[in-house]
Amino acid sequence: MSPLGMTMDQVIVNLVIPAVKIAVVLGVISGAVAYLTLMERKILGFMQLRLAPRRVGPSGLLQPIADGIKLLLKEDVMPQGADRALFLLAPVLAIIPAFASLAVLPFASAPFEVFGYTITPFITDVNIGVLYILSISSLGIYGIILGGWASNSKYSLLGSLRSAAQMISYEVPLGLAIIGVLMLAGTASMVGIVEAQRDAGMWFFVPQIVGLFCFFVSAVAETNRLPFDLPEAEAELVAGYQTEYAGMKFAFFMLAEYTSMIIVASVATTLWLGGWMRPFPGVEQLAFLDWLNFIHPALSGVFWFTMKVLFVLYVYIWLRGTFPRYRYDQLMRIGWKWLLPLSLLNVLATGIWLVLR
Repeated sequence: MSPLGMTMDQVIVNLVIPAVKIAVVLGVISGAVAYLTLMERKILGFMQLRLAPRRVGPSGLLQPIADGIKLLLKEDVMPQGADRALFLLAPVLAIIPAFASLAVLPFASAPFEVFGYTITPFITDVNIGVLYILSISSLGIYGIILGGWASNSKYSLLGSLRSAAQMISYEVPLGLAIIGVLMLAGTASMVGIVEAQRDAGMWFFVPQIVGLFCFFVSAVAETNRLPFDLPEAEAELVAGYQTEYAGMKFAFFMLAEYTSMIIVASVATTLWLGGWMRPFPGVEQLAFLDWLNFIHPALSGVFWFTMKVLFVLYVYIWLRGTFPRYRYDQLMRIGWKWLLPLSLLNVLATGIWLVLR
């Protein structure tokens, strides 16, 4: 018996395996964030007919590592008049909710055996997974607000206030956009929603294309990305709430932002794009797409989930290279006058369709 009163098998199942899965997910996501920055710079360079990073390593593949070392070695600057405790706490408050949201993302469904223990390819599955992500991810705004206020800078304060107003405006249509999927699936479990799409024989983006549109536009604004990056607008606010941050504290804010992008892409993949399922799962002529099943079904699920997430992230970057930044009044008008009524109509139409069916 262990000091906790559990047998060794119970310790492994309840403590060791979850800890290992958490460490693997955090490590993979941190590496993915590093190379997502390189992916963004490469794609934008191609779109703008200019050279992307290509000198550090073959084709610039070591550029994210060089950037990380640079941020690690930079001087830790504390602005004069800043609230030291809150200034240091803000980046942590931004990154913790982003990492906590990863707990319920289902990367695949098929469990696998390791030394006689059954391991699922996700950290956990709860019956309120969607609500958990919405509630936890919304806490990240506190890090942005505190960072802007504690910096003792008018640019930082204006950026954080913009971000707060932006998040309040776009969280409403974002939540309403998800309700249509929950009505069709009959569950708020992330795994259950993918299984509902499998049972229905179609991905939910077919009947819920309006909900997907409202969700994605709202999510772009929630994560402060172009064309809705008003909290960081370089032409007006230098860098917004990040203006006074440098070194690893700045890296924490960047890590939180890009992790939030991955979470948005993962949620869109799970709720609307079939999660870990391959395209057209019911078509036997396309069974060759399941070639990874010969190794293990979990590998096939992780592969297709990753491909869909990369596609959504590509759309993120595509928007940045295509649209100009909106004015702040335009940003608010889109949220309250267009996305909110549209998402409400989508919920109403979904309810009517379910009743008539």
